[in-house]
Order: sequence, then C-alpha cells, then structure tokens
Amino acid sequence: MIKFDNLSKTNLMLLNGLVIGLSVLLCALLIPTRWPGMELINIAPNWLMMWVVAWSVKRSVWEGMVAGIALGAIQDGLSGSHLPSHVFSLVVVGVLTAVLQKQRYIQEEVVSIAIITFFMTGIAEAVTAIQYILQTRTSFADIASSPIWLRYQQVALASAILSSLWMPVLYYPLNRWWEKVESVED
Repeated sequence: MIKFDNLSKTNLMLLNGLVIGLSVLLCALLIPTRWPGMELINIAPNWLMMWVVAWSVKRSVWEGMVAGIALGAIQDGLSGSHLPSHVFSLVVVGVLTAVLQKQRYIQEEVVSIAIITFFMTGIAEAVTAIQYILQTRTSFADIASSPIWLRYQQVALASAILSSLWMPVLYYPLNRWWEKVESVED
C-alpha cells in the first residue's frame, strides 16, 4: 500500500504520470483483445474512448480535449490509417463529457458513467462514420441508404453496449486513484 503522506509532490506527480501512462497502455493493448464477453457481432469495446470519458468526466474542457488529441493519435497510430482520424471523435467525446458532467444530471456515479459512455460511444462512432462518408464523397441525401451508415448503426450499438458495460472496470480504479491524488495535492 502506498503511503501518500510520505511522498513529495514531485514523486506523487511522477507516480500519477506512471499510473496514467500504464492505464493508457493497458487500454491500447486491450484494443485487439477478444476474450469471451468482450465482443458482440465482432465488435469490441472502445477502450481508448472509455479512458477519455473516465479522464474528462471530472476535468475541464481543455483537459478533455487534450486527452482526446493524445489518445486519438495513439489509436490512429495503432490502426495504421490516417483516415478517418480517431482524433476528431475522441476530442468531441472529451469536450462533451467535460461539459456534460458539469451539469450532474445523474447522481449515482456508476450508472452515470455507464450512461455517459453509452452515448459518447454513439457520438464517437457517428463522427467516424461521417468521416468515412465524406471520404467516399457520398452526398448527404444518400447518407441514410449508404452501406457505411447502415454498418455504423450496428457498430455503434454493439460498441456502446459493450463499452458501457465494461466502463466500471476501467473507471472505478482510475477514479479512486485520482481522488486520492487530488486529496493529497489539496
């Protein structure tokens, strides 16, 4: 057990940076992982998007945006493709989560974070689908019948269900850690 009282502010910041880095690395490593219960119609949870939600839920819009840029760049690097960029969708998620959570619509934290994750996954997938549609130069009148849009609906629903169900596994330990770090810093 770590004794927070004995750590200097610098060591605490370094330890927090290590926890942040390792949690992002874990999420990145979970992207290709397909354990039983982690996929639905060949779709897995969006781990890096979930991390952005966990980070942004109690932070400023600016911090949510920076997390979206950083993790979007990581996801783009892992996918090996520059289009569509995951940066756009994760920035939107980070900013909206920071703005939304300030309102505190739901008091129960686990339920709140699952609902926020469900809707943010849909928004992230919509941003990605729109990028694909723009890339194929499909007219906006043809979007509803576009095969990309039809596939988006399946991906968004499956990913939103899985991401919201797995979110407490990621959110709870990170949130507890960040609350302890914040209480020591004050």
